[in-house]
This record gives sequence, structure tokens and C-alpha cells, in this order.
Amino acid sequence: MKKFINANIYKSNAKEIIVADGKFLEIGNNLRVCDNTIDLKNKLVLPPYVDPHLHLDYVYSLSEGLGAKSGTLFEAIALWPKFKKNLKASEVRERAIKGIYDEVSQGVQYIRTHIDVTDPNFTALKVMLDLKEELKDKLDIQIIAFPQEGMYTYKGGRDLVEEALKMGADVVGGIPHFEPAREFGEKSIHDIVNLSIKYNKLIDVHCDETDDPNSRFLELLNALVLMEGIGEMTTASHTCSFGSADNSYAYRMFDLFKRSKMNFISCPTENIYLQGRQDSYPKRRGLTRVKEFLEEGINIAFAQDSINDPWYPLGNGNMMNILDNGIHLAQIMSPNEIENDFDLITYNGAKCMMLDQYGFKIGNPANFIVLDENNVFDAIRKRVNVIASIRNGEYLFKRETKYDIKLDL
Repeated sequence: MKKFINANIYKSNAKEIIVADGKFLEIGNNLRVCDNTIDLKNKLVLPPYVDPHLHLDYVYSLSEGLGAKSGTLFEAIALWPKFKKNLKASEVRERAIKGIYDEVSQGVQYIRTHIDVTDPNFTALKVMLDLKEELKDKLDIQIIAFPQEGMYTYKGGRDLVEEALKMGADVVGGIPHFEPAREFGEKSIHDIVNLSIKYNKLIDVHCDETDDPNSRFLELLNALVLMEGIGEMTTASHTCSFGSADNSYAYRMFDLFKRSKMNFISCPTENIYLQGRQDSYPKRRGLTRVKEFLEEGINIAFAQDSINDPWYPLGNGNMMNILDNGIHLAQIMSPNEIENDFDLITYNGAKCMMLDQYGFKIGNPANFIVLDENNVFDAIRKRVNVIASIRNGEYLFKRETKYDIKLDL
């Protein structure tokens, strides 16, 4: 047994944790004495960061010369097939491991990654299925069968998605706003839901990633999963157009979202970079209605999305950076809101991924991180580092806190 003491656990009054056989045995105060005791020195302790939307087959492809000059979503999508033609498994693996290291070394232990399956060779998918198994002691990876070029824009795309699910992908993906006409976008939504039911898979759709308020595939997706009773298995990612919709429509949809219990993911840094490119001023910033979702009790999480690829030149897997940008853009920084903002990169993402053994609960895997601060407000204000990541009760890493510096001022 191992005992962690002086832990300032997020949203808990407990200060002590006992771990046995890699699981939480006890969480509370004044717990039994253990021979192996670790003092966490009143640092803030969180469940591990969750990145529920990442493209591990794209990471660092910008560094290999694949760049979109216009900075638009659709130019980046158009460039990708040219790069993909010569995709080698060894290169995908090397870049993906680099991206995974970026995230795990900064406190992430759960990643949901979209993998482009509009590739008859399934080069990237095969690599990621191998990495999922190979790295399971370091992190959990969920794989989305994602038709980047469209189920119908790419000939045979729908069948490739189904084949990827048979090969072991965990989640059905789609991109209805990229299909050649509204009818094909709607058809792809029906296909996604039918495939989910057929193979008992989760759903995560790139949905309405556009400033066009008339792009309303979200409405159809929600209706279908509501009627099928699979809303909790479903996530709508991006939903940028919903941020451009009028309030009358939005508030009607809030009620339907609550009924379906569908999840949402916002990628704040990426969408503020990609969206609003055709606007002069007023200039839309591409964010969905994050604040309103939270106020309505609808689950929404933040995600990195891209790291140094044609869609987004920056990114480094630091979820604290994503949180900081997101809460500024969504204007969720009142004192009460800040106390709950870490949910956006922990519990809310875990709910999207349906992680039933996540968080501080007896019997769950003893996975948690330690931040270089002792309270939520200062941790967010200072954008502090993760100084330790514990998985199954053992350290993935630990690093020194920032050095004390004496300045003669």
C-alpha cells in the first residue's frame, strides 16, 4: 500500500489517498498509517487531463512542409490528400509518438483521436491501433474512424468508415458540412447513427465547423440520437455555426440537447484561428456557445485538436493553455465559474469519452496529476505546470517545482 498525504484534491475536502494494487483503496482524512508515505505538500491534485479531440495522424505534418497559406479550414482539407498519398507507417508512428509525448508529459492520460480512414490502405489507422495497445500503461486512447474527405465526397468513404470500425476503431466519425450538398451531409448523419447502433460504437462528429448559420446538421444529429436513446454516447465537435445562430433557434435547441443528453466539444484555439476568415468587422471568432451550454447544464469540454499541422500551426499538447484561451474567449471567469473551470479539461471530457472509471472514487484506477499550486484560482491565473502524473499509483513523471529566485530590486 502507498499513502499520499497533504493532497489538496479538486472539489473534495479529503487530504489523503491510499493506493493498493494500482487502485484507490481509501480517500479521506486521518487514514491508516502506511509504510510508504508521500507528502504532496498541499499541492492541487486533479484527475488527469483529458484531451477528447486530437488528430494524431496529422501532428507535426506542418513541419514537413504541409501548410495552408490562407489559414482556412477548407484549404487545409484540400492539401491533406496530396500529403497522404505518400504516407508511410513509420512516419505516422514517429509523429504520433511525438504528439502523445507532448500531451502525456503535461498531464494528459486520456486522448480521443480522429484518424483519417479515407485511405484504402488504412495506414494511419493500423499504426494507431498498435500504439493504443502498446502504450496502454501510459494512457488510454480512443480511436475515431474519421472520413476527413467525407463519406460521399470521397468515393467509398462510408464503407471505409465501416471497415475501420470492424478493424477496432472505437468511435464513428463524420464531417457532414464537407459533403458536396446538404442532402449528402444529412445522409452521412443517418449513416453515422446507423453504424453506431450496428456496431455499438460511440459517436463523435465534426459538426457544422463553419460560420454559416444555415449549417444545421447538429439539429438532425441530435434528433436521431434522441429518438434512438444514444445521446450520452454522442459528441458533436466544433459546432461553430451554432455560435452564429440566432437566439430564438439556439434556445429551442438547448431544450432538445438537454433531452438527448448529447455532449459537445469546443476547440477554442483552433477555431478562433480558422473561423471568421471571410468576415471583415464585426468579426466572428468561431466559438460555439460554451458559456450557455454550461449554464444550461449541457456537457461541454475543451480540446487541443491539432499540433503543428495544416489546420493549426501551433499547439503543444498543453491543456492548461487550451483552458486559459477557452475561458477568456467564452467569458467564463467569474469567481464561481473559475472554481469549476478545470471540469472543461477533466471531468467533462471524460464524460464525452464515457470513461466509467475516471476520477477520485474507491476502486477506480489511481490516476491523478499534481499541479504547482495549492488552489484552483491561482493555478489557473498562473497557468501552472503539472509537476507529477501518477498512473495506477505509480509515477509517470515528476519534476521539481519552479526554483526560488532571489531578485535584488
